[in-house]
Amino acid sequence: MSQTRSVSTGISAVMAAALVAVTAWAGGAAAQDKPFAGQRLSVLMVGHPTTDAVRKALPDFTAATGIEVDLEVVPEADSVPKMMLEFSAGSGRYDVVEASSIHIKGFVGADYIVPLDDFASKYAMFYDKADFVPSYLTPNIVDDKLYGLPLFGESSFLMYRKDLFEQYGIAVPKTFDDIEAAARTVKEKSNGEIVGITMRGQQGIQGVYIWASYLWGMGGSFLTDDGKSALDTPEAAKALDTFARVLRDYGPVGVANMGWEENRLLFQQGKAAMTLDATVNGAFNEDPSVSTVVGKVGYAPVPVQTANAKGGSSSLAVFNLNVAKASQQQEAAWLFVSWATSKQQQIHSLDTDPNSGVTSLAAMDSEAFNKRYGTFKEAMLASLANGNPQYIPTVPQANELVNNTGIAVSKVLAGTASAADALKEANELNNAALTR
Repeated sequence: MSQTRSVSTGISAVMAAALVAVTAWAGGAAAQDKPFAGQRLSVLMVGHPTTDAVRKALPDFTAATGIEVDLEVVPEADSVPKMMLEFSAGSGRYDVVEASSIHIKGFVGADYIVPLDDFASKYAMFYDKADFVPSYLTPNIVDDKLYGLPLFGESSFLMYRKDLFEQYGIAVPKTFDDIEAAARTVKEKSNGEIVGITMRGQQGIQGVYIWASYLWGMGGSFLTDDGKSALDTPEAAKALDTFARVLRDYGPVGVANMGWEENRLLFQQGKAAMTLDATVNGAFNEDPSVSTVVGKVGYAPVPVQTANAKGGSSSLAVFNLNVAKASQQQEAAWLFVSWATSKQQQIHSLDTDPNSGVTSLAAMDSEAFNKRYGTFKEAMLASLANGNPQYIPTVPQANELVNNTGIAVSKVLAGTASAADALKEANELNNAALTR
């Protein structure tokens, strides 16, 4: 059964129960037992609309549990180094951390986070396992134990300006060559007033996350079947050459410094004809309070260049909440994790923030979701169905692999190294990391 069909089927099954639960949760919080009232949690999260929604609803959590929360929000690029510093020192500074699923196996192997199964059985006031999108929950299960709950998930797709494509007679791109040709046409016919394409180019996970679409779509991969680095290949070099060339020739000024936020802002301000990025960006494109391109954007699958791809060219990224092993308040931390990811909170978040990355089946089929995001919901579900779970490798050394690869991408974007040379160096560093 496809992910699209299973998501749609599961949505209907939990929707009615979710609506009852929302009412009970909001109205009956004062009557709940509060065994951890007075405890204060330290939580590290990534800057994202989901985080904004959680922050706004924290008074509801405190009212329901008596637990106070100190929330620290940092950019994604800073979050892992920050938590790794505290984890390795065993400081216990953070009770709860948010991290991508690519780090789960590494965290479990290093004994940085704890399994949540016992907490889920004992304190289930917010938790409903059946409500999560299955492909979002699965990465949190290691050796049959649950180590986190999915806060938001996303895939990636191509977003393009329907009006400009019609004006210039451009077909929807199906290959990366098509993307480059479309970007060239827009630049030439608009006399450079409209950027052909904008994508993330910032060093680290930002640039690597988008370049990975080119890598997989052009027949490459991060790892070989036996777990060695696969970046020193003609396919990888061609993917990086193509990615860098299209951004240098048809992308925005300063693209090497552009992360997720800078990229989506440029597109939603109407300054670019295309972007390849996270499905959550659709929520911003269709929000009239922040976007000038509402109703003008088309959504299409991430292109592929070869029929012999080793994996899908669209991502499957999940950000999860985990309880730190060094936390002295693990039960209270679990309550926060299960509340922040609950169907009640996710449905509520749709009224406060552009949050199309919900991981709750009930939230995904709510009236609010369909009203706000129906324009791209079908394309989003199709991307999720084809999302590559190893788009960024889920190995213990994932952080090192991303850092090394990110340096290579940045060098080629800057024109200081050829793709082949930069990736050869990254390949050697990644192999050294993988053997540790």
